[in-house]
Amino acid sequence: MSAKLELLNQNLQKHLGERLRSVKLALGELTIEVAAVDYLAVMTTLRDEPELGFAEIVDLCGVDYSTYGDGTWQGARYAVVAHLLSISNNWRLRVRVFAEDDEFPSVDSVIGVWKSANWFEREAFDLFGIAFVGHDDLRRILTDYGFIGHPFRKDFPISGHVEMRYDPDQARVIYQPVTIEPRENTPRIVREDTYGDPAHG
Repeated sequence: MSAKLELLNQNLQKHLGERLRSVKLALGELTIEVAAVDYLAVMTTLRDEPELGFAEIVDLCGVDYSTYGDGTWQGARYAVVAHLLSISNNWRLRVRVFAEDDEFPSVDSVIGVWKSANWFEREAFDLFGIAFVGHDDLRRILTDYGFIGHPFRKDFPISGHVEMRYDPDQARVIYQPVTIEPRENTPRIVREDTYGDPAHG
């Protein structure tokens, strides 16, 4: 671990202490994991404490771990991952928090800490169904108004649930159940053992 990351690690231990569930180093970046109950307080400390100084949230996204590790994952299903930047200290940090309830995943909103988290949280809500408690405008941002479900969940069907088409009899766009037949489209490189072998054409 570099001297800079070691200093960041010490500062995290000093100011967050037992609220840190884990601290991991990978690819030259520290990742901390915190409990959902501590998430908002931790994020506020990360911003306000000068020895940490994370004044900017670079990204925030949802993650569905249900098929992680070929389905061997045993923990909570949904997580929120935020990437923070301290310009004054010139370091970055990744923060992960798991939603406690897989049936209705939710964590606190951090738009009171960083206003720019607004659309990030709306995207995570739209695509993963993670609710952000305290967000004052939590509505879909990428999918259509009548969209059903959350398309980045691992159990969401590839073809979706509904399709839309123009109906000339009604002279308007209508929604209907999907009529596409499910099919498996396996690339040749996977289904043919001799693909790319010059001896077999």
